[in-house]
Amino acid sequence: MPDILKGVTVLDLTQNIAGPFCTQLLGDFGAEVLKVERPGSGDDARKWTPPAWHGVGTAFLAVNRNKKSVGVDLNAPEGREIIRRLADKADVLVHSTRPGSLESRGLGYDDLKAGNPGLVYCAISAFGESGPLVRDPGYDPLIQAFTGIMSVTGHPDRPPARVGVSIIDMGTGLWAFSGVLAALYRRRETGLGGKVAASLMETGVNWMSIFLAHYMGAGHIGARMGDVTPMTSPYESFKTQDGAVLITAANEKLFANVCRALGVPELAQDSRFNSNSQRVLNRPELHALLEARTSRVTSDECVALMRQAGAPCSTINTVDAVYRNEQVNAMGMIRPLAAPDLPDFKTVDLPVSIDDEKASLRLPPPVLGFHTDAVLVGAGYTMQEVAALRAAKVIG
Repeated sequence: MPDILKGVTVLDLTQNIAGPFCTQLLGDFGAEVLKVERPGSGDDARKWTPPAWHGVGTAFLAVNRNKKSVGVDLNAPEGREIIRRLADKADVLVHSTRPGSLESRGLGYDDLKAGNPGLVYCAISAFGESGPLVRDPGYDPLIQAFTGIMSVTGHPDRPPARVGVSIIDMGTGLWAFSGVLAALYRRRETGLGGKVAASLMETGVNWMSIFLAHYMGAGHIGARMGDVTPMTSPYESFKTQDGAVLITAANEKLFANVCRALGVPELAQDSRFNSNSQRVLNRPELHALLEARTSRVTSDECVALMRQAGAPCSTINTVDAVYRNEQVNAMGMIRPLAAPDLPDFKTVDLPVSIDDEKASLRLPPPVLGFHTDAVLVGAGYTMQEVAALRAAKVIG
């Protein structure tokens, strides 16, 4: 993996989660990522505390490895000139400012492609680049509400709930990453870059594809069903002696395995339950029958029975259990990464491998502005010019 994007330079003008996740992925595949931050304060996520790891917001640390930090004030004319000079030599620029913000500074796609026709310019926004909400700010939970995700998340007798993980932010970062890769691939044939656009709203609507298909095809409006998946059964949690387990039987063979594991093989032939559609229609009755069996054993005992029978089942793990999990660690998902300012730092690896290799872990999340001087000198500035820019507080 380290050599796949080796030689690709990414100018990263993002902050928070979505944009930084996109550029971290590019760095993980070997690109050199120059993260431009406000001098003195940097990415807002640095200060999203608690929780913190040696004083740095853990959300920042999760999505900013394999980057160099360059402190530049984009509001200063000299700062904008630095960005133009860096963009002239970059392969990719990714930003997450509001639509029109960089354009007003002379740093839009049309401005920069004039000096670098091969530049892949990726814009990440909240609601997209057209329509009545184009200038509105947006964050992960707000977009979950806007796109209907919260309307189908949570239990029916409780208020709507946000999905706990940042699915909108990280999903948008992943879509942006995919678009950048596609544009770089096209550039190999044409020599030209292009503009990639992704938005939090579009990601949320896309995640709702199945529910929208339910509505468009059958007029069905989704509702909150807790941990139940509405179109399959059993596909939900069941109480045990010491908690609960999640059982997911998506076809007839798996349902038969579940019934055998719980000592009720006859249920697989019962006319109320012998097809998925019947099981969905008779879910409450089936749930009660299965839970009468799961509630006799502990969660671990239930999982063991299910695995022995070839039925999909899991305990409902907390984060600390995931961290210690044998399978997670067998796959090497938690990896140490040397960081002088974070002596015990570990990071979560990529969920994909190529030729048995995962992320190229070269650099820890950077100290704010640590690489400013080296990057500017590499862009052609003299040390005297760098000193003058620092004295004028253009860089940090």
